[in-house]
Amino acid sequence: MQVILKEDIINLGYTDDIVNVKDGYGRNYLIPNKKAVIASESAIKVLNENKKQRQHKLEKIRKDAEDFVAKLADVALTIKAKTSSSGTIYGSITNIQIAEELAKQGFEIDRKIIILKEPVKELGNYRATVKPHKEVAVEIPFEVVAEE
Repeated sequence: MQVILKEDIINLGYTDDIVNVKDGYGRNYLIPNKKAVIASESAIKVLNENKKQRQHKLEKIRKDAEDFVAKLADVALTIKAKTSSSGTIYGSITNIQIAEELAKQGFEIDRKIIILKEPVKELGNYRATVKPHKEVAVEIPFEVVAEE
């Protein structure tokens, strides 16, 4: 079933994207929660007309995201974690801790736009991707060190 998304949904798509989903997911979750509408011919025509009218506004949003990414390009984080004697972290470092460290440096970022490629369970250097816009992303290096 094809649906038009009304909001960004992680690992599915962004607002106004036309995506294929399983019938049950679309009918039982996306449509009743007003997160999507069925992609009929008339809905697609309305979507295309709305996209034309919003093009200038979307360019400004993209430009703002690029400016934000330029500020984040020089950021390097150090995250302290409790470790065992062998250097393994108790638990793991998640996007929540990265968002908190960025907030300490003055960058208020929603944790949902921070992506880690693999779980961080040991001390060392890693990279996290921050994706404030569907076409704009930046990698932030961070180091995990043992808590004193």
